[in-house]
Amino acid sequence: MGKLKIGRLVMGMGQTNCYFVYRDSVDEVRDVILIDPAEKGKYIFETLRKNGLRVAAILLTHAHFDHIMGANELRELSGARLTACEDEKEMCENARVNMTAMMGEPYTVKVDEYRKDGDRITVSGMSCQLIATPGHTKGSCCYYFEEDSLLVSGDTLFQESVGRTDFPGGSMSSLVRAVREKLFTLPDAVKVYPGHGESTDIGHEKKYNPFLS
Repeated sequence: MGKLKIGRLVMGMGQTNCYFVYRDSVDEVRDVILIDPAEKGKYIFETLRKNGLRVAAILLTHAHFDHIMGANELRELSGARLTACEDEKEMCENARVNMTAMMGEPYTVKVDEYRKDGDRITVSGMSCQLIATPGHTKGSCCYYFEEDSLLVSGDTLFQESVGRTDFPGGSMSSLVRAVREKLFTLPDAVKVYPGHGESTDIGHEKKYNPFLS
C-alpha cells in the first residue's frame, strides 16, 4: 500500500489551508480525507475530481467561520461523512459562537459524527487519531496520521506560533497545556501542517516556538 501524501488548497480571506490526504497509488481514482473545507465546497469537490481524487471523509479541526464555510456543500456533493470533536458541537451548531452571524452570513455545520479524544478514524485504508487540543476553541483538535508521521494541527500549533485565544471558548493556558502534554510528546520528526501558513515539525517547535518555551 502506498505512502500517504498530503496536498492543500489555500482558500478565503483568512488564507486557510484546506488539506487533502490520500494514498500514493496508480489507481485511476484515489480517495481523500479532506480537512477543513474553508469555503466553496463545489470548487473543492470539482478541483479534486479533475485530479482523480474523490472525497471519502471530511474532518474539522474546529468550527471557526474560516474553516467551515464549504463544509455543507462539499458534504452534499460528495456524500462523505463529516466529523468533528465532540466538544465542538456548540460552535458547529451556533452561528453566533462560530462568528458567522456577526459577519452577516449565519452558517452552521451539519456534523454526522462527533468523536472524542483518542478516537481512531479509518477511511479507505487511511487511519488517523483525533487528538483533542482545547484552547483555540473548546473543541479544537488535531489529526495524527502516525504511520506516515503527519499531524494536521488546525489553529492549535503554527510555525513558531500558536492560535489566538481571544475568541469565544478560547484559553491560552489550555492551549499551551494541550500542546506540551499531547503534541510535544510526539516524535520530533512528525511533520506539522497548520491551518494557516507553512508546515513545520515537532522538533523545531520544541526548540524555537516562543509561546511554548
